[in-house]
Amino acid sequence: MGHSSDLDPAFRSHAPGYWPAEAMTDWHEHAWQLKNRVSSLSALESRIKLTDEERAGVLLAGNKLAMSITPHFFNLIDPNDPNCPIRRQVIPRLEEAWDAPEEMADPCGEDSHMPVPGLVHRYPDRVLFLVTDRCASYCRYCTRSRVVSGVGEQHLETQWEAAFKYLEEHTEVRDVLLSGGDPLLFSDAKLEKILSRIRAIPHIQFLRIGSRIPIFLPQRITPELCEMLKKYHPLFISVHTNHPRELTLEVKEALGRLADAGIPLGNQSVLLKGVNDSVEVQTALVHKLLMCRVRPYYLYQCDLIRGSSHLRTSVSKGLEIIEGLRGHTTGYAIPQFVIDGPGGGGKIPLNPNYVVHQDRDKTVLRNYEGEIFEYPEPTIIPGTELERLKEESTCCP
Repeated sequence: MGHSSDLDPAFRSHAPGYWPAEAMTDWHEHAWQLKNRVSSLSALESRIKLTDEERAGVLLAGNKLAMSITPHFFNLIDPNDPNCPIRRQVIPRLEEAWDAPEEMADPCGEDSHMPVPGLVHRYPDRVLFLVTDRCASYCRYCTRSRVVSGVGEQHLETQWEAAFKYLEEHTEVRDVLLSGGDPLLFSDAKLEKILSRIRAIPHIQFLRIGSRIPIFLPQRITPELCEMLKKYHPLFISVHTNHPRELTLEVKEALGRLADAGIPLGNQSVLLKGVNDSVEVQTALVHKLLMCRVRPYYLYQCDLIRGSSHLRTSVSKGLEIIEGLRGHTTGYAIPQFVIDGPGGGGKIPLNPNYVVHQDRDKTVLRNYEGEIFEYPEPTIIPGTELERLKEESTCCP
């Protein structure tokens, strides 16, 4: 349940939390976690007191994006704080029913870059393979809420053989990212069938999996799963952690198993109002990630998904956070702040403005302390001086 400090670097278990002690018999089984997810108003209200906005949001959730929260993740919710950063991520709120004018059903323009149902080919050399529409838990700001969870306005219809054929024929594709939904919800056998089929395509150099399973359902990261994944190197996994409270003892152990299997791990956070929109929380998060052997990779500006305005921050807030990290912590700990260009522009990196002035002779720079430095452009050696240097190099024995 709630605990003393979100900035505490310690890793703790929160089990059994809201569940009875006898639940611990099966607690570490991922099948039990999935079976006992909190997915109804009655299950929620039997554990915490909801606000009016939350209760209304739950009643409306079945019309847009289903609610589902694993027991492991539910234990991180503070029952006494309606603004708890975990609550804001997974418990629906009434504000989700309001669509701001700038919001879209498909803010990343994936549907318009889908040559085969389930396969998004937006960048020249890599593709996004949407292999499932289900997750262990559902983030309320999900950029694919139109297809994820089974209650959105569209249904994901992955055409497996057509997708594999496309990958085989398009030799420019060297990188495949499996996402969805969450690919790690599949059984080991089903996931291996997909990985082996892709790995058999000669021009595909490496595979990636995007997953929040290690955070929502660390029990799924079994030694058997890790042994299977090891066979398909180079394989990278991007996890999704937004707040330091999410990095529990069980999560650290699960990430450790993946790292021990030789899988490079990166983290993708979404900048969310009231969740992680401060330098202090982001610093605690990135430091704990490094302790889990996870490299902070991206910090996303929240996509313009419908019903997300209550969770979105200003772009300047993201730049402020990056500036608050740069120079004040390890370079490895600083993610790249990006905006997915609305409508399908792809990832656009943003950085604080450290270039004060630039001309043909020099670039004037500002460091993290505000000090100014001048870096000269390369000096072109005059022709006569070049000839003199040549003569000097050849006239002596």
